[in-house]
Amino acid sequence: MSMLAVSLILLLIIISARFVTYLAEAAAGELDGGVLLTLMTYRLPAYLELILPLGLFLGILMAYGRLYLESEMTVLHACGLSQGKLIGFTMVSTFVVACVVGVFSLYLGPEGVRASEKLLAEQRNRTDFETLKPARFHELDGGSGISYAESISDDKQKLQKVFMAKLAPDSVDDDLTVLTAESGETVVDAETGVKYLLLKNGRRYVGRPGEVNYKVVEFKTFSQILPEPDYEAVKPKKETDGLSTAQLFERDTLAARAALQWRLSLPVLVMVVGLLAVPLSRTQPRQGRYAKMLPAILLYIFYLVCVNGARGAIEDGSAPFIGLLWVVHGAFFCLALLLIGGKSMFAGLFRSVFSKGEAA
Repeated sequence: MSMLAVSLILLLIIISARFVTYLAEAAAGELDGGVLLTLMTYRLPAYLELILPLGLFLGILMAYGRLYLESEMTVLHACGLSQGKLIGFTMVSTFVVACVVGVFSLYLGPEGVRASEKLLAEQRNRTDFETLKPARFHELDGGSGISYAESISDDKQKLQKVFMAKLAPDSVDDDLTVLTAESGETVVDAETGVKYLLLKNGRRYVGRPGEVNYKVVEFKTFSQILPEPDYEAVKPKKETDGLSTAQLFERDTLAARAALQWRLSLPVLVMVVGLLAVPLSRTQPRQGRYAKMLPAILLYIFYLVCVNGARGAIEDGSAPFIGLLWVVHGAFFCLALLLIGGKSMFAGLFRSVFSKGEAA
C-alpha cells in the first residue's frame, strides 16, 4: 500500500506538470482541448516505468522503517524471521513490480510515445483555419495577419461570415490585404492532394493603411493554398523512444543498442533498488522513522544518474564497451549485498584475519 500511495502521489505531480504545459498550448490554440485526456493516457506508461521503481523503493523504506521504529521488526526476528526470509518476501513483491515495469518499458511505453507524438504532430501542424474558434480573432502566420469567423462547423471545414487581414508577404510598402466573404470551406484537390481555403461571395481590398488608393475586387470564389503539415516538426527527444523493441533488435546503431539495453535494464533496476531498500530501511527507535530516508533517496538518484550517464556514453560512442549499462547495475547490486552483510560481514573478516595472526 505504501508503494501504491507513493507512486500515485509522484504520478499526480508529474502528470500535473505536464498537463499544465499542454493546457497552455490548448489555450493558445496549438492543441485541441478534446485531445488532452487522450494525450495524457498515451504518456502514462512512459511515466509509470520510471515512477514505479521509485515508488517501490520509498514504499519499502517507509514500511520497514516503521517496523524498526516501533520495534516490531525486533519481535519478528525473535519469532524466527531471519534476514534471508525478509529479503525473500521482499523480492517476491519486487519481482511482480519488475514484471509490470518490463511490460511498460518493452511494449506499452514505446507504443504510447509513438501514439502521443503522432497526435502532437497532427495537432501542432494543423493549419491556422483548423484552429479557429467561432466569434474570436486569431493570429495568422505567426502574427502577420488576423482572421475571424462568425460561426464554424463542427468538423472545422466550413466557415460563415469570414474576415481576414494580412500584410502582403512580397510587398515592401506594407500593403494590407483584407478579405471578407459570406462563407468559406477547406477543400482538397483530388489530383494533387493540395489543400485550399475556398472563400465564396466576398471582396478583396489591397492597399496601404491611411491612404485611399485601394484596389477592390469582388469575387464569387477565391482560393488560397494552405500550408502542408510538416509532421517532422514534432519528434521525440530520442528517436529510439518511439521505436518498438523488435525494431531496436533489428537496428545495429549505438542509439538503438543503448535504448534496447535501457528498456531491458529497467526491470533489473527494480530488483536492485528493492534489494537496496532492505538494508537502508534499518533504523534505531531513537533515530526516527525518516532518519535514513534522505541518504537513501540520494543513493537512488545517484543510481539513476549513473544509469542515464551509461546510456548516454553508449549512444555517443564514448563508452569503453557496449555493456557499460550492466556494469552499473552490477556495481549497485554488489553494494546492496555489501549493505545487507553489514557488520556481520566485516566482523567475520576481522575475526578471520585476527585468528590467522594469532596462529602465526
